[in-house]
Amino acid sequence: MLRTHTCGELTEKNVGQEVTLAGWVDTVRDHGGVTFIDLRDRYGKTQVVLDVAAKKDITETFKSEDCIQIRGRVRPRPKGTENLKLLTGRVEIAAGSAKILNACDPLPFEVTKSRETNEDLRLQYRYLDLRNPAVQKNLFLRHRVCQIIRSVLDKQDFIEVETPMLTKSTPEGARDYLVPSRLNPGEFFALPQSPQLFKQILMVSGFDRYFQIAKCFRDEDLRADRQPEFTQLDIEMSFLEENDLFSAVEGLLKNILKEIKGVDLKIPFSRLTYQEAMGKYGSDKPDLRFGLAIEEVSEAVSNSEFKVFKDALAKKNGAVAGICLPEGGSASKKDIESLTEFVKAEGALGLAYFKVAGGKLESPIAKFVDEPIQSKLIQTFKASTGDLILLVADEKPKALKVLGALRLYAACWKNLVSKDVFHFSWVTDFPLFKYNEEEKRLESEHHPFTSPNLADWELFKKKELPAEKVRSRAYDLVLNGNEIASGSVRIHSAGLQKEIFESIGIDEKEAELRFGFLLKALKFAAPPHGGIALGIDRVMTILLGLESIRDVIAFPKNQKAACPVPDDPSPVNERQLKELHIRVR
Repeated sequence: MLRTHTCGELTEKNVGQEVTLAGWVDTVRDHGGVTFIDLRDRYGKTQVVLDVAAKKDITETFKSEDCIQIRGRVRPRPKGTENLKLLTGRVEIAAGSAKILNACDPLPFEVTKSRETNEDLRLQYRYLDLRNPAVQKNLFLRHRVCQIIRSVLDKQDFIEVETPMLTKSTPEGARDYLVPSRLNPGEFFALPQSPQLFKQILMVSGFDRYFQIAKCFRDEDLRADRQPEFTQLDIEMSFLEENDLFSAVEGLLKNILKEIKGVDLKIPFSRLTYQEAMGKYGSDKPDLRFGLAIEEVSEAVSNSEFKVFKDALAKKNGAVAGICLPEGGSASKKDIESLTEFVKAEGALGLAYFKVAGGKLESPIAKFVDEPIQSKLIQTFKASTGDLILLVADEKPKALKVLGALRLYAACWKNLVSKDVFHFSWVTDFPLFKYNEEEKRLESEHHPFTSPNLADWELFKKKELPAEKVRSRAYDLVLNGNEIASGSVRIHSAGLQKEIFESIGIDEKEAELRFGFLLKALKFAAPPHGGIALGIDRVMTILLGLESIRDVIAFPKNQKAACPVPDDPSPVNERQLKELHIRVR
């Protein structure tokens, strides 16, 4: 056999045994007549010693990353040379024979330092990058998370079902990846953006509780947290209300955090509505690891003589709002300028600030704000001496958006954010619609299969409630300021589904063409149902404290949506195009 043991399992219990190891040369250290080799595989490292006697019989020269085989006897390391950081660190192999199984070409980078290398080069030689134990660790943890998911959901009576990878193009949101059909000239499959419609049909089929660790595809521009192909945990449940789904997901994540990070999550998670999230934190995915809640002070400063406040409040939807930064009063002029430049980059006209000192406010504009107004501001923000109040005046949605970004920037500046804290929260009651300015029509905020708040829907149909006020039964799960999951209670009535389609400009003919199979299925006594999709790549990135989801995917696409290892996408020959009835323009 090529090996009797792995490089990560030998201990003092194996002393005296003859063993065979195989792996890659991690390091070679030549100490005169004796050579030390650290041999590495996915399980760990073992020290191998080639002494003078052994080297007479072993004529080969070994270098970093050669794939080699070692035969020898296990012996204790000399006292004082043990490496207690390794499970194998108390023993070594006295080599009797050694041979190269496959020699390594000159390396483009040092494998164990690959994370310090340019990312484009790492992805081009991803197979070498993946030899790095620090990179392998990410995929081992991902594997464990997937096993926990399957184990926990199986105990809760969920069934794992695979849905089709070649399916119908139903463009709604991101672009589809299209696949031409050879047997149906001129027609195309699409790779799924999600298993959305098939999992709803599974609920019609009576499966009741479904899950899938699903590969999904979206042809969209890339960011650090996006890939054209990604993996999500897809869940759907019948006969549920929101709390049933929340409870199942919270229990699953509690298990994952306990096993992977040793963190005992408190459940249920905190909850806030979309309106609360936007009003308090300026974001629908608020980071709640720290405070810095936004306070609107329009009424408090309405009688101020400060022109910027007066001009903002004169607008139809104008507002003055801000945050209070604890112990931020020590900010220098340069700090204030940095904060001001930041909000301007976010779209604000400027930034007003006040340092709190002895029950009063200090600022170049304090003379425009009399003592009663100053007292109201201090009271509203519950500010103390040494704090810093930061205010933005503009149209309310814009002011809240800017302050949402500012609270994150300020929290990082004052070191209020800890990567060791995992704060989950549900955001509920999202708007059902958003207005597409370019196309001058309503479209779905999430997707058109999301159930509306039925009370709001009835008022909307009577024209007693504007479209932007109609709430949906959609919800997001947020972790440390990142949306990691999104879902909703679905529409289970074909009649209501048609009404929603009509509201977003999908007429009966188009609805039948694109979604006829779903509408037909709903007519066969579809149960109330709902679900969620949780981004596994994104969750792993956050749990591991990494910056990019590319670090938790075995073979990710780069910023150009290409995979550098096989160098795809690539041209195809004319014969293939002809078979598919395609001409490239």
